Amino acid sequence: MLGGTREARELAEHLEAAGVRVMSSLAGRVKNPALPVGEVRIGGFGGVEGLATFLGVRGVRLLVDATHPFAAVMSDHAVAASERTGVPLLRLLRPGWRDHPRAGKWTWVDRIEDAPEAMARLGGRPFLTTGRQGLEHFASWRDRWALVRLVESPEGDWPNWTILHTRGPFDAGSERALMKEHDIDVLVSKDSGGPLTEAKLDVAGELGIPVVMVARPVERAQVIVQDVRAAVLLVLELLADRHG
Repeated sequence: MLGGTREARELAEHLEAAGVRVMSSLAGRVKNPALPVGEVRIGGFGGVEGLATFLGVRGVRLLVDATHPFAAVMSDHAVAASERTGVPLLRLLRPGWRDHPRAGKWTWVDRIEDAPEAMARLGGRPFLTTGRQGLEHFASWRDRWALVRLVESPEGDWPNWTILHTRGPFDAGSERALMKEHDIDVLVSKDSGGPLTEAKLDVAGELGIPVVMVARPVERAQVIVQDVRAAVLLVLELLADRHG
């Protein structure tokens, strides 16, 4: 299982409890990651060829991609390695926020590279919640103030920014207090989905704060499930079919 998400950890726990041997692979970008049950490896594979070789050497019967919705490179590698080796691929992908009641009022951009320009048009005291990856695209804002929430410190020097080192979940009360304290007038987010960080969107709507939302990359996997329960059932079914 390609993991690193809460859903990946929950799936590993359920499968191990069902007697399924699971190896979870983490990218290694977070220094102190929350580890799932079962066997864990940390680090890259060396591209599609490396992942395909690993699947063959370890006798993997099913590949589960439970990475973050924006881990596009790893997800593309999983599809290619599955096609090359014949190992079935299941994508566990939490629902995004396209169906959020206020989604139609947000400013959607296709790429994070487009977010800074949209942000600048909407406000001057931004709250950036897009994570460390891609933060360099906001370099044009380096000399201005921003509130930035990250799990780990960013690379480089951002002297004018207020950086919060914290990890979700975040509730509406704390999000409301944070945005009011810093007089936030524009929120920038990725369409990560899930309940852990959704409160910021509700609070932004309540306070009349515009939202810039980065759309998800295109998913290439053919078999996609949106929740852990469905993933458990399908994994057990696929493994039973292959065993039979």
